[in-house]
Amino acid sequence: MRIDIITCQPGLFEGAFSHSIIKRAQDKGLVEIHTHDLREYPTNKYGKIDDYVFGGGAGMVLMIEPIEKIINKLQEERNYDAVIYMTPDGESLSQNKANGFALFENIIILCGHYKGVDQRVRDHFITHEITIGDYVLSGGELAACVFTDAIVRLLPNVLGDETSALTDSFQDGLLAPPVYTRPSDYKGMKVPDILLSGHEKKIEEWRFDQSLQRTKERRPDLLEDK
Repeated sequence: MRIDIITCQPGLFEGAFSHSIIKRAQDKGLVEIHTHDLREYPTNKYGKIDDYVFGGGAGMVLMIEPIEKIINKLQEERNYDAVIYMTPDGESLSQNKANGFALFENIIILCGHYKGVDQRVRDHFITHEITIGDYVLSGGELAACVFTDAIVRLLPNVLGDETSALTDSFQDGLLAPPVYTRPSDYKGMKVPDILLSGHEKKIEEWRFDQSLQRTKERRPDLLEDK
């Protein structure tokens, strides 16, 4: 998979993509992640990439020209399955959506900033608009990091245990059950006996019951369609 991220704050990605699972995925050649600085595609000699809102109002808007230049350049080099805009008013990112995006080969992610981007960018260049929650961030960069992590970890051979991602919360519409590790008894706080029994079928039944109970208590909305 190749992910190209368009941003006016490329430095925000340096730490997020240089550690842990995403770094290992890049080192293995399982994913390529490239950031493209909007300021390298200015509309004039002063490096301008934003301007005032037509009709008045507070805040600045990212201009269409530098964004179009980058998208056109990238699309001339390869075909893209999606051009995604990270925005608070997009569709909510879910595990099902992440599963779908993880099947794509090439993705462009556009990070909004200030008051967002010129609407004509959204109308003519964007194929998907995604939000990670009902709140506003200073820019789309942190949301793009979350989105990237959510799909990269699903790629084949990224995780050490290929079944790990399949047992995450939301994969089956339920929250994940409690998990424990050694020691089995810590200062009187004990691991449930069933998990030490070695009885695989009963353990799976216990985990399902725990998932269902946890979902009912914390996210009953997930059960509405079941």
